Amino acid sequence: MKPKTHPKDVIRYCPRCGSNNFKTNDKGHSFHCEACHFTYFINNSAAVACLIFNNEGKLLLARRAIDPAKGMLDLPGGFVEPMERVEDTVVREILEELGVHITKAEFLVSFPNEYIYSDFSVFTIDMAFVCSIDNHEAIVPADDVSAIEYLYPEEIKPETLCSKSMFKIINYYIKSNI
Repeated sequence: MKPKTHPKDVIRYCPRCGSNNFKTNDKGHSFHCEACHFTYFINNSAAVACLIFNNEGKLLLARRAIDPAKGMLDLPGGFVEPMERVEDTVVREILEELGVHITKAEFLVSFPNEYIYSDFSVFTIDMAFVCSIDNHEAIVPADDVSAIEYLYPEEIKPETLCSKSMFKIINYYIKSNI
């Protein structure tokens, strides 16, 4: 049986006072502590995904070096840090994961996602950017990327990707650019 990972099934105690009177609303979108009256909302975390193409029109895909979905393909990118602009996240994540610099980034689309880490659902809004980089030959996979691959977008199968939102992003790109 698959473990329950939604915050309403995992969180039991108030983070402020430690009370076990921390109750979720019917929809599971917020918690309220009956002891100290603290309210916690389950909001989306922001994440970026970058579509980077080589001169042949092939899409750069990152092979995940860590869980979740270790070994699966992903679009390079990652979580927006607190108080960080999304545009700065694109630049930082590509430098951390690939060792190259973004020369251009244009917003494409966003899709919701459920990112399960340590048996806990983190709901994200994955914002996709079509990017150009300074030098494909200078790429060195690092951080949470073990390798890179280039594939034509139409060749990418959903079961090879780490999440449904990555496939939706790629599929959106294909449909909007044909």
